[in-house]
Amino acid sequence: MSEDSKKLPDELPTESSPAPLPILDWSSPPGGNMSWPELRGVTAEEAERRIKEEKPELKIHIIPPNSMVTMDYRLDRVRLFVDESGKVAQVPRLG
Repeated sequence: MSEDSKKLPDELPTESSPAPLPILDWSSPPGGNMSWPELRGVTAEEAERRIKEEKPELKIHIIPPNSMVTMDYRLDRVRLFVDESGKVAQVPRLG
């Protein structure tokens, strides 16, 4: 290699960088609910049916008591945390 190819440029390129990505505001999501507080206390099957009626594209995960879950956030998933009796223990929400 020649000495010129090993040197760092004296100046950074003057090309403009791309515009920053917009910040997504999910306080009023397109297409409906982000949570279903009215489903707390109903059976997991009933909660799943009612969410699927409203948003059939969502994936529903039923989480048994004392189970660990990952902390990833997905807008196509709703987790139903159920108690020992099989009823929804926490408000179901997207993520």
